[in-house]
Amino acid sequence: MGLFAIGDLHLHFQSELKAPNQLHDPVWKNHDVKLRQNCEKFIKPDDTLVLAGDHSWGRKLPECEKDLEYICGLPGKKILLRGNHDMFWDAKKTEALNKQYAGKLFFLQNNYASYQDYAIVGTKGYTFEGPFYVRRNKITGWDEEAEQTAKHLIERETERLRVSFESARKDGYSRFIMFLHYPPTNVMERNSGFTAIAEEYKAEQVIYAHCHGENRFHDSLEGHHHGILYRLVSGDYLKWMPLQIL
Repeated sequence: MGLFAIGDLHLHFQSELKAPNQLHDPVWKNHDVKLRQNCEKFIKPDDTLVLAGDHSWGRKLPECEKDLEYICGLPGKKILLRGNHDMFWDAKKTEALNKQYAGKLFFLQNNYASYQDYAIVGTKGYTFEGPFYVRRNKITGWDEEAEQTAKHLIERETERLRVSFESARKDGYSRFIMFLHYPPTNVMERNSGFTAIAEEYKAEQVIYAHCHGENRFHDSLEGHHHGILYRLVSGDYLKWMPLQIL
């Protein structure tokens, strides 16, 4: 059994295409076909595929049904994480989604999923993305009001992540793979509340998405940092080939 991950599918079978880069960047042309072909070639029925957020452009669940049907049709056990564009998924509705899609999809929020002797934990996360004020190619300041809003959202998301860790630990798990949609740090940081909680619970890997478009691929941590392996799995970064995590 293998554990795979990819994020930022941005499917739109029922909704209007809203992302300009999906109209113009060649990597997005027929990306759903490329992903399905790669999954069918490399992922087996007993493997697990984690989708790290931004599944659909639909704003309400009825506008996402075909997008979720597409995901259901991919091979393996599918685990979904919330992304910033997943408007159909309110955190309070996670239990209802898991009942509706029982046996087809698992929605990861304030809970955990099992993979062999690992617990898969995660939350959407949040990262302060500016605006930063730049002068002579150096950051000289930033929007302090936006930063305060970001701090509030980060506190909320780290608490949700802790709930996920504690739920798994209560059931006897001590090995963790941690998933976020947003990167764990912003471009100014090497450490954050998310890296701290990963270190506290000794997560072996932190997997994240959201950074797509070549100018964003290196916004956050990659490789080993304080003993934890950080990996980006945005779909266009991976060219629609899911990354094998374990």
